[in-house]
Amino acid sequence: MGTNFYANKIGHIGKRSAAGLYCFDCNETLCPRGKSGVHTGGWVDKWYDACPVCGKKYKREGIEKSTAGLELGFAKPRKRSERKGIKTCSSFSWDVDPMTILKLKVIKDEYGRKYTFKEFIEQVIDNCPIQFYDSIGRDFS
Repeated sequence: MGTNFYANKIGHIGKRSAAGLYCFDCNETLCPRGKSGVHTGGWVDKWYDACPVCGKKYKREGIEKSTAGLELGFAKPRKRSERKGIKTCSSFSWDVDPMTILKLKVIKDEYGRKYTFKEFIEQVIDNCPIQFYDSIGRDFS
C-alpha cells in the first residue's frame, strides 16, 4: 500500500509507503532487518516490540493516526510535534534525484491532491524517516 507522487515537468517523483514501527526519538526502525528490510516479506510477525536503542515500547495507534490509515485516507500527515516516541512510519522511494524537485511549484499525488513544494516537504517527505534512493531512474510505481 502506498501513494505515488508526480510533477508535470518531471513525471513520477516517487512513492510513499507504510513502513512499520519506528522510534522517532532514536531514528531507528523496529524492523530486525533494519531500514532496508521494512518492505521485505516473511518477517512480519517478528518486529521488535520496543526500540532496540532506548527501549521505549509501542502504544497501539488507531487507523485514524497510523501510516496505514494515511495511505487509506483515514489519517492526516503528522505534525513535527507529533513525531516522538514509537509510532508507525512511512518510507519514500525516490524515482528522481531529490535535487530535481527544488524548483517545483506543484506536486500531485495519484489521487489528484495538490501540494506546494513546502507542503510536500512538510506533509510527505518529513513524515518519511526512511528514504530509498536505489530506484532513481527506474520509472516504477
